[in-house]
Amino acid sequence: MANSAQARKRARQAVRRRTHNASLRSRMRTGAKRVVRALNAGDAETAGAALKRAEPVLDGAAGKGLIHKNKAARHKSRLNARLKALRAS
Repeated sequence: MANSAQARKRARQAVRRRTHNASLRSRMRTGAKRVVRALNAGDAETAGAALKRAEPVLDGAAGKGLIHKNKAARHKSRLNARLKALRAS
């Protein structure tokens, strides 16, 4: 348990940040899942629209330090590659 005023305040801030980060992380994962679901269904048009909505969410998470920028780039690249392969077939 926090014993000083400073430690109590930091504990309160940590709770707020944790809930905010959980919300952002959830939004990021949901966006990626929508793209994957559309890709698995073979619907290139829906997957393209979902990817267009998911990319700024991934970039935002990277910009806020929630995930590393390379991780965001990796996810975007892999989703884009799957979409491109689906459109080619």
